[in-house]
Amino acid sequence: MLAWFLPVFLVFLMIGMPVFFALLLAPGLLLQINGQERDIALLYRNLYNGMDSFPLMALPFFVLAGELMNKGGITTRLVEFSQALMGHLRGGLAHVNILSSILFAGLSGSAVADTSALGSTLIPAMERNGYSRRFAAAVTAASSVIGPIIPPSGIMIIYAYVMGESVAALFLAGIVPGVLVGIGLMLVVRLMADKYDLPKAERIVTPGQEISRLESGVAFVLLRLNLAGLLAGIFALIATSLATVGIPVSVNGWLVFLVFLPIAHLLLMRLRRTVSQDFRIICKKAVAPLQTPIIILGGILIGIFTPTEASAIAVAYALIIAFFVLRSMTLRDLPATITKAALSSATVLLIVGAAVSFKTVVSLSHAPEHMASFILGLSENPLILLFLINILLFIVGMFLDAGPAIIILGPILGPIFTELGVHPVHFAIIMSVNLTVGLATPPMGLVLFVASAVSGEKVESIARAILPFLAVEVVVIFLITYFPAISMTIPRLTGFVQ
Repeated sequence: MLAWFLPVFLVFLMIGMPVFFALLLAPGLLLQINGQERDIALLYRNLYNGMDSFPLMALPFFVLAGELMNKGGITTRLVEFSQALMGHLRGGLAHVNILSSILFAGLSGSAVADTSALGSTLIPAMERNGYSRRFAAAVTAASSVIGPIIPPSGIMIIYAYVMGESVAALFLAGIVPGVLVGIGLMLVVRLMADKYDLPKAERIVTPGQEISRLESGVAFVLLRLNLAGLLAGIFALIATSLATVGIPVSVNGWLVFLVFLPIAHLLLMRLRRTVSQDFRIICKKAVAPLQTPIIILGGILIGIFTPTEASAIAVAYALIIAFFVLRSMTLRDLPATITKAALSSATVLLIVGAAVSFKTVVSLSHAPEHMASFILGLSENPLILLFLINILLFIVGMFLDAGPAIIILGPILGPIFTELGVHPVHFAIIMSVNLTVGLATPPMGLVLFVASAVSGEKVESIARAILPFLAVEVVVIFLITYFPAISMTIPRLTGFVQ
């Protein structure tokens, strides 16, 4: 009888019941009919237990950090920076939209936040520059799925919580796939530029740029620290690679960093002479916001703090930047920003709690064992099974949000593919990227509705325009699936995956 929990859940979704209530009512109803009243108490007790988790505290903190950055005028700075870098390309504003999503992903980790924040700015701008509104909305929706792939990522925190994986390993594994999705979307724009006569563009550098002395000084210091850190990191990776082939190299990290610091200064001073003053200021204005993902990943990699602590550090950094460096927020803005972040976080955490309760019935029904037997009965070839699972996840992503889908399907599918030799972190990325792309997939992709609300264009119209972009995202999913090195190289080089 309990095996019917999933069809009943899907029926509730189809008649328009909110996901939170469907996740609780479907199993609760079947337990009542089956005479398992004691398990109903367990079901609803797990609603709280599912939210009562230290790793999950990272979610509301990352949401708050993203809201603070957005309220502090960060979106405009990222768009200006993207325009200065890529505005001169054919179909320039479409490229700007995609690059802005890549940069914004490091701040919010949310596809919905990306669509609403960047869409409200870029969709009208693209329309004024000759793009159709549905094309602008489609580009915005398609590129927004990069948000949950590039760290910090809310769905990867959920996956790590459910499956007991390292959050840091998942964050690092998502970097290359996220960038690969962005590059793929840019290639589609370039191919469409001539066919659809997309507007020609020129490098957009707004003249008369101004920056405060404090912000300029902060950017001056951060740029040198970041470049020196990057050079030191490359040197450390080379030393590690030499050690693996039998050439030991002794490396003192801080000493190497100090050696590269003056080199970084000289390189930046040389680069400064090749660009205009307005271009330099636009770049400087983007430095402080873009430091957020560097602080998060850098702190985790060095071992200074855990991912949950990193999320709290991100909020503190966002407050300092918004109030004291950029001075784009006042105390009056804070209550509304915190309230908005609290409501967004509460929505996610309630669904997580309900999904954990739902998972209780999954285990009681022995669905994982039945599903494992069914999947393994289809084929013994892991490559074929991965292809079939990608199709399944893609269909699930059309109808179900990524968070609940991960909590429900992760414990069922993860162990099956681990036994077949797929690394747990690799499967986590396959699942996360697949379900994230589902957010932009017709008919029920959430970001399609957000893009429709922001642009005023019908969902059906956006769904037709987004198909070429979805095609390249599907190609990227299969590349990630069959070439594990795409996602696993960085975690292995940094020692988070053996």
